[in-house]
Amino acid sequence: FFFAVRRMSRAVLYSYWRSSSAWRVRIALEWKGIPYDIRTINLVKGEQLNPPYSNLNHSNLVPLLLIDGESLSQSNAIVEYLEETRPGQPLLPSNPAGRAQVRSLVADVVADVQPLQNLRVLQQLPEEHRMDWGRSWISRGFQSLESKLATCAGKYAYGDSVTLVDVVLVPQVYNANRFGVDMELYPTISRLNCALNELPAFQAADPSKQPDAPVR
Repeated sequence: FFFAVRRMSRAVLYSYWRSSSAWRVRIALEWKGIPYDIRTINLVKGEQLNPPYSNLNHSNLVPLLLIDGESLSQSNAIVEYLEETRPGQPLLPSNPAGRAQVRSLVADVVADVQPLQNLRVLQQLPEEHRMDWGRSWISRGFQSLESKLATCAGKYAYGDSVTLVDVVLVPQVYNANRFGVDMELYPTISRLNCALNELPAFQAADPSKQPDAPVR
């Protein structure tokens, strides 16, 4: 009963419109139909480094999710929590081997590729080198990922059901396009990205739909 009561209030997600990590959490929330409110943190202006946000998240990063009376950071941990506490619309296969394979593919993106385009990493480089840096590391990661996905993808990245791999893939393709990666070299990734972006949950989580997205 107590846990049910704790679930009654809406979740709150601290997010930046173009953050890959926050984007993953938005996709998972939308996919599972979890009501939530957005509170925006402008990373470019450094709002993550100062109170009141820095008092909530000592890592000074987004996302941060307030849910069930908990304060959760790190996108993978958040999404795994949502998977464990709200198993409807699952994002992991039912068998241990499948879950391990999905988590391995997720790590290929979130551990080996995406962190190298983080704002705090790019800010350590001369501005004229940032595009080449991002494009190089994404291309290296996508070469490996393309080969792996070619062996396990169906309609989506791992078979015919949406999984955590899809949740992390779409934001990374967006980054690839930002950094000028030639996506024609990665036909499987490109096909999956197109299919996923047809899904309402992915559309709702898109950066262009966020309250802090620049007006174009």
